[in-house]
Amino acid sequence: MSGYYVVVDELDDWAPYFPSREVISFDQYMAKTEIQTDQTVRILNFCRNKRALGRGYYCSLLAEARGHKVIPNISVLNDLRRKKLYTLKLEDVAKSMAKLKPAGDQTQLTFRIFLGETLETEFADLAKSIFERFSAPILEVTLEKEQSWSLDKIQTLSLKEITAEAEQEFLANTLEKFSNRLWRKPKTRKHYRYDVAMLVNPEEQMPPSDKKALSNFIKAGDKLGINLEVIGKKDYVRLAEYDGLFIRETTSIDHHTYRFAKKAEAEGMVVMDDPTSILRCTNKVYLADLLRTNKVPTPKTLLLSQTDKKSLQEAMDYLGLPIVLKIPDGAFSRGMYKANNLDELQDAMKKLSKTSALVLAQEFLYTEYDWRVGVLNNKPLYACRYFMVKGHWQIYRHDDSKKTAATGGFETLPTYEVPQAVLEAALKACRLIGDGFYGVDVKQATDGRVAVIEVNDNPSIDSAVEDKFLGQALYYEVMAEFLRRLELQ
Repeated sequence: MSGYYVVVDELDDWAPYFPSREVISFDQYMAKTEIQTDQTVRILNFCRNKRALGRGYYCSLLAEARGHKVIPNISVLNDLRRKKLYTLKLEDVAKSMAKLKPAGDQTQLTFRIFLGETLETEFADLAKSIFERFSAPILEVTLEKEQSWSLDKIQTLSLKEITAEAEQEFLANTLEKFSNRLWRKPKTRKHYRYDVAMLVNPEEQMPPSDKKALSNFIKAGDKLGINLEVIGKKDYVRLAEYDGLFIRETTSIDHHTYRFAKKAEAEGMVVMDDPTSILRCTNKVYLADLLRTNKVPTPKTLLLSQTDKKSLQEAMDYLGLPIVLKIPDGAFSRGMYKANNLDELQDAMKKLSKTSALVLAQEFLYTEYDWRVGVLNNKPLYACRYFMVKGHWQIYRHDDSKKTAATGGFETLPTYEVPQAVLEAALKACRLIGDGFYGVDVKQATDGRVAVIEVNDNPSIDSAVEDKFLGQALYYEVMAEFLRRLELQ
C-alpha cells in the first residue's frame, strides 16, 4: 500500500479532527528524508502559508523534489498567485458561472471547496470544475455579479481558518471519502509495487474491452505486482492517487478521457494512451494528412469542405466511385457514408458538414476483411482479420433505432502469419504516432496493394476475440509494458 501523509504547520492544527499517525507536522516532514522510498508517497499539504517562501510553499516544493505526489503541487500554487493565470485556465467554465442563480440580490458571494466538494449544493458542479484544475485541500472562491456572475478570486485556506463546526465535519467526511486509507486500514492483502487506474464506462454500448477482458487485465497486473483498479468519470479528483492510468474507454478530444490523459501526464504518471496519441489518432483529418505526408500507403484521400456540385464532381473524378465519407472523430464505423453517385455524395456531405467543417473523402477499396494489427511500443502484439457484415460494406452495421450493431466474423492469427507488407505499413504508421498501444486497420487488395485506413489509439481487446491466439499472455504483455515504464520512472 502506498504511503499517505497529511502535513500541517503544527499538530495542534489537527485538534478538531480524529487523531491519526499519518498526520505529521511540517518539521516532522522535513526531518523524514526517507519515507517509504520503495513505494509511492502521497502528501496532502494543509500548511498555512502557501505564498512563495512560506511553509506551505516549501512543503509542496520538498514533496516534488522527493518524488512524492502532493496536493497542491507547485504549479497550482504558482497559478493561484496570479489572477490572470487562474482565470485563463477557467475560461471554459465561465458559461457555468454565468448560469448561476443564487437566491437573493447580492452582487458578491463566497463559497468554499473541500477536496472538490462544497456545502453549497448549487455550486457543486462549479466546485468540481475548479478543483479539477486547481487541486488543493481547501479553496475559497469569490464570485461577483455585474451582468452575470464571474470569478473574482480563488485562494487556498488552512485548517486554522475552518472554524465552523459544520465545515469541520464536512471536511472530515470529505477527506474520509477522498482516501479512506487515512482512516481505515484495509485487511491484510497482497503488497503491490504500483497502483494503476483503469478508466472504464460500464454504460458504454461498444466499449474497447468486455468485462472478462477487463478482469484478465486485472489478473495480469496482479501477477506483476500492479494493483489495477477500475475507476470512472467521477474519479477524476482521485487520479493523483495512482502511479499510472490505463484508458479502456472510447477516447475523444472533447471528452473526459482526454482530460484524464492530460491530467495523468501532468502528474508524471504512466498513461496509456497518452494525450498526444489520442490527439493524433482520433481526428481522421489530421491522421490522413500525417500518413500522406510521411508516405505511408493509404487510399486516395481528399479533404472536402464544399458541397457544390462542381467541387464534388472534381472529387469524383479523382477518387472514382463509390466514395467513402467520414467525420473526423467517428469511431466503430459511425459517422461514415458510402456514396455511389453525385446525388448521394451531395446528400452525405450536407449531413456531415453540419458537425464538421472538413470531411474526409476516400476511394472505396473493397476487401472481404480488414486487417487489425495490434502494436505495443512499436512492436506487433496480435493480429485479427475482421470480416464485413453479410450484405454490408463495413465490419459494423449500426441500427440506431434498436441501439445495436451487427458485426462480421473474425479470425485471430499470430503476427508471423500477417503478410509482410501489411505488417510493415502498420508499424510505419505507428511510429508516426508514438510508442503507445495502437490498433492499425489495414486493407490488402487482391492485387497485393496495401492501404492503412486508420490508427486507433484505444484498440479493442475483447475476450475470445483479440486474445484468441495469445490468451492470457496478451494481457500480461500489456501490463508488463506498464511495469517497464513504471520502473523506468
